[in-house]
Amino acid sequence: MQKLRLVMCALVLFTLAMIGCVAAADTTDHVISVSGSGTVTGTPDRVTISFSVQTENSDVKVAQASNSLTMNNVVDALAAAGVPRDQMKTTDYSITPVYQEDKGVFTNNVKTYQVTNTLRVTLKDTNQTGQMIDTAVNAGANKVDSIQFMLSDAQGQVLRSQALSKAVSNARADADTVAAALNVTITGTNTADISQGYTPVVYNRYDNLALESQSGKAASTPIQSGDITVTAQVSITYNFR
Repeated sequence: MQKLRLVMCALVLFTLAMIGCVAAADTTDHVISVSGSGTVTGTPDRVTISFSVQTENSDVKVAQASNSLTMNNVVDALAAAGVPRDQMKTTDYSITPVYQEDKGVFTNNVKTYQVTNTLRVTLKDTNQTGQMIDTAVNAGANKVDSIQFMLSDAQGQVLRSQALSKAVSNARADADTVAAALNVTITGTNTADISQGYTPVVYNRYDNLALESQSGKAASTPIQSGDITVTAQVSITYNFR
């Protein structure tokens, strides 16, 4: 009798397990999987500019001292123009020997030493970009390595939400079209995965020849930021019956 009860319990448990598996299979099988994309454009509200001061001298200490003096002038000029010092950061410093042209087999003489100090400046007002380039150049910066327009965290989140909303709407529209074609009804959402990103507007090779003209009475440097595109993608599975 005891064995019979154990067998009956085992059969009941097995039956319940099988019912659960069938239900799970039904849930997994009755889905529509779609992807959607949403894109919005916005105006950047941050910009980073990389300036460099490059000096050269046959005496490395002289080259370093000259570089340090000039870079200090650049930093002071930018600070006086309204850039907070905590928005200025040294990103690179290098000393590179420049060798004489080798006309012999064993000659390896250093002609000069080139010292380069790079400063990255972050501005919260993109309209000041041209003005701050002129300020840095007039103070002694002789290279502008890059200009990168970006979004602040707050602005990026606003545009991200808009792009995601468009992506979800597009995905649902596709799911509704498929459901109508199959003559089924969407009953809910099963899973949803999202991804998002944007590409900053970057000028990597600012025309440094323009810096030479700054020594005269040149006009202010015109810099236009352009728009930034934010794109979001979603992958959604919908249940249907």
